[in-house]
Amino acid sequence: MIQRFRHSCMMAASAVALLSAPYATRAASLPPGLTEQAIDTTVERARQAFNVPGIAVAVVHDGQIVFSHGYGRRAEDKGSAPVDGRTLFAIGSNTKEFTATALALLVDQGKLGWDDRVIDHMPDFRVADPSITRDFRVSDLLTHHSGMGLGAGDLMLFSHSTLTRPEILAGLPFMPFTAPFRTQYAYNNLLYVVAGALVERLTGQSWEDVVQKRLIDAAGLPACQSTPPVKGQTNVATGEGESGLLPDKASRLLPGVAPAGGIWCSVDGMARWAQTYLDGGRTPDGRQVFSQASRDALWAPHALLPLPDTAEATRTHFRAYGYGWFMEDFFGYKRVWHTGTIDGMVSYMTFLPELKTGIVILTNHDDHNATYSIATTLSAYAATGTSADWIAHWRDAENAEHAAEAKAATSTGPGSPARPFITLSESAQQDYVGTYRDDWRGPITISRRGPDLRMAFSHADGLSGTLSALPHDLFVVRWDDRGQDGSDDAYVQFERDVSGKVVGMSMRLIGSDFSFDAQDLHPKKVSSSFSEEKEAKGR
Repeated sequence: MIQRFRHSCMMAASAVALLSAPYATRAASLPPGLTEQAIDTTVERARQAFNVPGIAVAVVHDGQIVFSHGYGRRAEDKGSAPVDGRTLFAIGSNTKEFTATALALLVDQGKLGWDDRVIDHMPDFRVADPSITRDFRVSDLLTHHSGMGLGAGDLMLFSHSTLTRPEILAGLPFMPFTAPFRTQYAYNNLLYVVAGALVERLTGQSWEDVVQKRLIDAAGLPACQSTPPVKGQTNVATGEGESGLLPDKASRLLPGVAPAGGIWCSVDGMARWAQTYLDGGRTPDGRQVFSQASRDALWAPHALLPLPDTAEATRTHFRAYGYGWFMEDFFGYKRVWHTGTIDGMVSYMTFLPELKTGIVILTNHDDHNATYSIATTLSAYAATGTSADWIAHWRDAENAEHAAEAKAATSTGPGSPARPFITLSESAQQDYVGTYRDDWRGPITISRRGPDLRMAFSHADGLSGTLSALPHDLFVVRWDDRGQDGSDDAYVQFERDVSGKVVGMSMRLIGSDFSFDAQDLHPKKVSSSFSEEKEAKGR
């Protein structure tokens, strides 16, 4: 959940504090137009404007890491330790370039072709349309133009999901298509999980082992790992709304989402990854981890995207997606980039290859506006020597969005005077109680607890909430975990047959988090009580 932000100007004392940070590696060879002062000022302004506890920034130029610095602290707790170059952050969807690069390794080895049919390597691969199943290519896993909707299947990956990768793949055939195959861009995490499974199928090893040994270790990325941190690791950032408690290694379940967003890495590790990419897959010490031909294929446009709202200001005339990377023109230069958001953290990696420059930004606050502000500002300085005030741009846009949301919530939102909640009798509530089953997400239970109706998802460690009634079988579910799920409160519309019996439900998100894809759920009621379900299983 994104919190309300504090806004303040940077004080002179803040600049002094920056220079006394415990970790700073700097050189005089920053890209022309970009200075240490510009970086410090930009980062600290963004940190204050968007209330970010900690940020790590690195700059690569002409083959060298010329800037690596930590700002602020590792957690929301003001007493937490400072961020440094080896602090582990969750990099979210910047993991996708690692998964795409793992496939590129197989292409380099002749074990795979980008245009190979997926079903030829994974005979059990299925999507909803048999003809699309037969023609689905390896490249289609990576370019977000499969025809599935925005964020399709994310409820199997996020929102406390404990579904395993085999269970996720089993749900794939039930995901609906909302557009013709290969015609419309819609960002998708689910198919990167399939891409990770393809890596596993062709190597006989786990995705985690392949990425760790053949990419992270092979490229020599310091403080970087393909698995979440565990007890005993100390230099670890904590994301917004997270407890900071690390799991026992022995009890940790491998997350299904890992190939789409599971890597944790430091800014020093990501900076070396940037060096390797800028040099065509070769590390600074000369080791060729993947081929330049593969790097060029990953960085080639494969699916066109709409232009961003900022296109005129950045002189952007095209935007596209490659294999695990976005790309666009930016003040006359090619820019390659990707972001990542997971576990209350946001990352941003951006390149200006013609200028031999890469920039890495890692944060522990669940808001992309800070990373967008810093990345766009520093990239503009590197490209042109000057920059618009992107911090003010995204701060103002965010304030306007929050004001509009607050106005809608109080004027026409559920529970407002225009749409007040109603009270149902115990017998009326009983109509809804029971177990519902969705083809791809599994069982969802509705129960009574005291005066309340409760909803809980199976295969989820804590996705549960209270239902508040509106007229006509419509409810709002307010999730218990306000820190992680508060922005994902949703409408729940129950459905009745001609006899008046509740037979199913549908859901729609109230907010705008595309990764809570409740609109694709079509749960049908399979029992009217938990005892009925147990009896049915026993027969």
